Amino acid sequence: MAALAEVGSAGHFRELLQQKGKSLVVVHFWAPWAPQCIQMNDVMAELAKEHSQVTFVKLEAEAVPEVSEKYEISSVPTFLFFKNSQKIDRLDGAHAPELTKKVQRHASSSTISAGPNDNAKEDLNVRLKKLTNTAPCMVFIKGSPQEPRCGFSRQMVEILNKHNILFSSFDIFSDEEVRQGLKTYSNWPTYPQLYVAGELIGGLDIVKELEASGELDTICPKTLKLEDKLKVLTNKASVMLFMKGNKQMAKCGFSKQIIEILNSTGVDFETFDILEDEEVRQGLKTYSNWPTYPQLYVKGELVGGLDIVKELKENGELLSILKGDN
Repeated sequence: MAALAEVGSAGHFRELLQQKGKSLVVVHFWAPWAPQCIQMNDVMAELAKEHSQVTFVKLEAEAVPEVSEKYEISSVPTFLFFKNSQKIDRLDGAHAPELTKKVQRHASSSTISAGPNDNAKEDLNVRLKKLTNTAPCMVFIKGSPQEPRCGFSRQMVEILNKHNILFSSFDIFSDEEVRQGLKTYSNWPTYPQLYVAGELIGGLDIVKELEASGELDTICPKTLKLEDKLKVLTNKASVMLFMKGNKQMAKCGFSKQIIEILNSTGVDFETFDILEDEEVRQGLKTYSNWPTYPQLYVKGELVGGLDIVKELKENGELLSILKGDN
């Protein structure tokens, strides 16, 4: 019976990957302060009992920062899948059914029978439909809008930005299953791919034609200028918290602490997950001249971060500020 192993250093992590070779290694980047991570460790332990040929590992993300930074772990829980010391897949968030599916698929990738493969195809199509409908305008590219990893993707992003089009993106390099599956799903063999309201518009050549004809501006939703967008967001509720995660699931220790403090006041507040929008995450730092998160706003005005909120609570001023008395 396999057990859930624990890695405490970068050296240990490298040794484990080398030692396991072709075997599947599943690594849970976790934090002891996050309840969802504790639950997913239990899920990992159960999966370890069922898949003795797979190595299941938990790695405390903040305790081994060099590994977390190398693999761009920005929130917990995050799961990485390795074979031959190479990352082959990734899962962000506490999604036990999806984790189970990925383990089953990668553990038996060479011996999948026709029946389960049909089910896998059906599951993939459901996932692709969700992805193409994630935002009103979705672009599937190589890399990110900030760092495109091919010339065609770079041109696509430049055109969309030039026309102030509001879009979200998906990095096809981050998921080989999506990369291959989307070609069949939409019968379009190349990338980038642009979708509006879940429907394929086309690739770079089509977008260039639409731009030349003036149709692109009518097809795709427009974005607010960043400053206007941030002003709307900071005024979305009387008390707004910009954090990693949300009320139900904080994804860093600082965010968790500030949520606990705000909950203790009994004042209603809304949250915005900066991990979901890189433009907001970077832009808000400049907009408010405050370099770190979380950030708390009352009636559109910055109150400060965790340290400020702690001070206000200690000197008895926090409640009146949250209520807008000051």
